[in-house]
Amino acid sequence: MTDITKSRILKTRVTHLEMTERPTQSVPTPVSFKLALMRATKISLPFYRFLYEQVGKPHHWSVHRHLNDEALAAIIHRANVDIHVLYADGSPAGFFELVIDEEQGVAEILYFGLVPEFQGRGLAKFFLNEAISTAWMSSPQKVIIETNTLDSPRALQMYQRMGFKPVSFAEAEIEAWN
Repeated sequence: MTDITKSRILKTRVTHLEMTERPTQSVPTPVSFKLALMRATKISLPFYRFLYEQVGKPHHWSVHRHLNDEALAAIIHRANVDIHVLYADGSPAGFFELVIDEEQGVAEILYFGLVPEFQGRGLAKFFLNEAISTAWMSSPQKVIIETNTLDSPRALQMYQRMGFKPVSFAEAEIEAWN
């Protein structure tokens, strides 16, 4: 029996959201931190895995978790994948990962989140605004994102306040991150 078959399975409700118009308002930069947002060109696999675990473990992110280096690199180093890291006072505070599908006219915020130590400190709305602005730079017809009931309980509300509208729902089973 493998570790995966022994693991606990969690049921969740997934909400798919989209934004079809570029937002007209922006969010001011929080002044309580020295912030830097940097695009991670060809991000190193150990650093990506660190960010993915730090941000995703509390929410049981699983898609990239068990990939070997070759499979992970093939996904995150594609030309249409854009990863940005937020630093607060010199420490990695979160990241977002965009996937741009020019053929379909879609920019997807595939991953977005903050490291637990930086949650609840006034960064999320600013950081999401930066992810949305970056997504619109590719001039898509729409920007999409999804969340589920394992994410922060405030995520869905924040996405909607920032202009995303729910378009569909699904039930899913996700492997718990033990």
